[in-house]
Amino acid sequence: MKRPWIITAFLFTTAGGTVTAADELAVEDIVHRANKVAFYAGKDARAQVHMTITDGQGRTRERRFVMLRQDLPDTDDLTAAAYRGEQRYYVFFQRPADVNRMVFMVWKKLEGDDDRWLYLPALDLVKRIAAADKRTSFVGSDFLYEDVSGRDIDEDKHRLVEVTADYYVLESTPRDPATVEFARYRSYIHKDSFVPVQVEFFDSQGTQYRVGKALAVETIAGHPTITRSSMENLRTGSITEVTFGDVQYDLGLPDELFTERYLRSPPREYLR
Repeated sequence: MKRPWIITAFLFTTAGGTVTAADELAVEDIVHRANKVAFYAGKDARAQVHMTITDGQGRTRERRFVMLRQDLPDTDDLTAAAYRGEQRYYVFFQRPADVNRMVFMVWKKLEGDDDRWLYLPALDLVKRIAAADKRTSFVGSDFLYEDVSGRDIDEDKHRLVEVTADYYVLESTPRDPATVEFARYRSYIHKDSFVPVQVEFFDSQGTQYRVGKALAVETIAGHPTITRSSMENLRTGSITEVTFGDVQYDLGLPDELFTERYLRSPPREYLR
């Protein structure tokens, strides 16, 4: 697999100097561009995902699924604010056997809580996921449901705390602390690509307890794309690594695919 660059914590070297007023003016633009790269590349997208969960004792579990995404704005132009539009996500699980044909679907909204569904094939049950559950584990991994579909950038206050040779370093605090388990998080945004290469979460005591990293990035159809990432729980020693394969953009996914009908009847032509 082609990897133009591999990103690790060791690359976060300081260029020196203090954050200037001119830098401060760029905070909103940095946040918007990073959000677009992470969650809004193309008008829609498809990826084959392989997830490996390793617990604190070194035991591993695997997950394989296909993720489909549709943006409701008819453009991916940053100046048209497409990166703030509503979205649909459809996640179809293939492996292991006990989750085969399970489906997770999200309607990501700009106003109010997102709509989320989970289809459990063993019970032939469609379950609505409460808004409060979006910061719980995604299928037993170290990623949360909100990590998968993204967090609205207006839910947090963002501050530029450092500019290095390669990265903008942002610190974000929740506007409503009662709705989340973190007190703040720090993001390292690559200057050229605006890829968020590392995110560190801190609790109210200032202790870092969760770290997400982009481990490999490729340019696909003109979009900087994370093709391998990880999330580590520093409290339990558990780590989840995810590889994204066969990534495609602008497929023209039909609207009806992201409806309850397709929870029980998966669209096979898009899941192979």
